[in-house]
Amino acid sequence: MAIHSYFLTLFIILVSARLFTELAVRLKTPPVIGELLAGVILGPSLLDWVEPVEAVKLLAEIGIIMLLFEVGLETDIKRLVETGFKSIIVAFMGLNLPFVFAFSLAYWFFGLPLLPALFIGGTLTATSIGITLRVLADLKRQNSTEGQIVLGAAVLDDILGVVLLALLYEFSLDGGINLLNAGKVLFSLFTFFLLAPLAAKLISFIIHRLHSASEVPGLIPSMIVSLMLFFAWLAHEVGAPQLLGGFTAGLALSRRFYLPFGAFLATDSSFAHEVEAQMKPIIHLFTPIFFVTVGLSLNLREIDWSSPFVWVFSSSMFLVAVAGKILSPLFIKGEWLQRWAIGLAMVPRGEIGLVFAELGRQSQIFTNEIYAGMIIVIALTTLLPPFILKWFYGKFY
Repeated sequence: MAIHSYFLTLFIILVSARLFTELAVRLKTPPVIGELLAGVILGPSLLDWVEPVEAVKLLAEIGIIMLLFEVGLETDIKRLVETGFKSIIVAFMGLNLPFVFAFSLAYWFFGLPLLPALFIGGTLTATSIGITLRVLADLKRQNSTEGQIVLGAAVLDDILGVVLLALLYEFSLDGGINLLNAGKVLFSLFTFFLLAPLAAKLISFIIHRLHSASEVPGLIPSMIVSLMLFFAWLAHEVGAPQLLGGFTAGLALSRRFYLPFGAFLATDSSFAHEVEAQMKPIIHLFTPIFFVTVGLSLNLREIDWSSPFVWVFSSSMFLVAVAGKILSPLFIKGEWLQRWAIGLAMVPRGEIGLVFAELGRQSQIFTNEIYAGMIIVIALTTLLPPFILKWFYGKFY
């Protein structure tokens, strides 16, 4: 692609992402739906104006890393500790039930191979903490008992989801399941999660000192982006997805995360706020490129919509995706209405589900029909819960 054509492509992607995001927010839907829709409209599914060339895919990869950095940055380990055992049970069951239901359905009912079935199960595990936070905040229920349990469970869901993603990534590279390699990956992940946050805390301490002494503007974003990309490379070197590096860097730099043996390296609250404030515009520049690229990669014209498989597959996966999360709080004690609220709040998939689906497509583990079905399920589980939650609280609270 000629340079000037590439500039025009980026212009179209960024402007359309913003326009559709604004439209989505005004329609009271999650912004990610607007960015996905922009990609679908611009891509081969409809107008066929934009092709996801390698340069665009590279920017999308950076967008994934920054997205997971933001997830890590907003992860509140303290909240998970405070909500305690109930959050752990909800997170554990909310991860395992959708995985087991979806895997069983894909493997035994639809007769799919083992690896695609595992990816389908993995895609439907994680809860979108961003969407859940926004809905609970809109309803002023983020500090309620069920709100605290949901947010604690969503934190653990994100961490476990990223670990599962790393394992599936390893399987996709091998083209099958290798328990020895899986053990190596888990050991590498444990070492990485143990040492990387400490290293990131140390580096952030140095950045803090440099920022205090520097008279040149822009030190924080340039150094934090450098740190993020370095950890993405480091994650790849230990056999994990690059995006895990972004997540770990964000987790370590979060003002809400303190290692027991590294608390002395914790940056002060004002500096952490400054890091977050200066990084947000950069993150919000790159992450829409990823979501638009997901839409661009989906070719709805190639799908045989008259085939019963697409409709049966997507509808059945939607049902098990919702059921797995709704049933997860039934294993804790509490009022029935409270448990129903927790289950509904855990349903949104959003960003992490799209990362799983995109990895499945890039690894050629998902066919176009399966990929389209998973995108439909993720879109529905992202779009519907905010409306249902608002109705639920208005009706019963």
